[in-house]
Amino acid sequence: MRLLLNLALVLVSLGSVVGSAGEGKPLPPAHGAAKLTCQDCHQKEKPLTAAVPDQACMVCHGDYPAMKALTKDAKPNPHGSPHDPGPCTDCHRQHQPPVVKCLECHEGKFTFKLK
Repeated sequence: MRLLLNLALVLVSLGSVVGSAGEGKPLPPAHGAAKLTCQDCHQKEKPLTAAVPDQACMVCHGDYPAMKALTKDAKPNPHGSPHDPGPCTDCHRQHQPPVVKCLECHEGKFTFKLK
């Protein structure tokens, strides 16, 4: 009986880890610590191919003006672009390393410290 109980606890624990990690895809430490689920960001029950809408990011991180203010000390400010803001996921890819979209056109002109 004790063995079955321990096995059940292990299986429940594994299920919660996989569920919070996006079908086995790792999350950034801050998102994991906040216990976000796939549905929190993808806003779909089964989000395997669902894009993350900007509104999902803005629930926790604020809108574009708030992000520009938050990163005001960064030189250059990645959220202070003179271009229209692109989708958050252009740079912030939660299951992959981040990229700096600005450098596609401005390669070598700027240096960014990625987190």
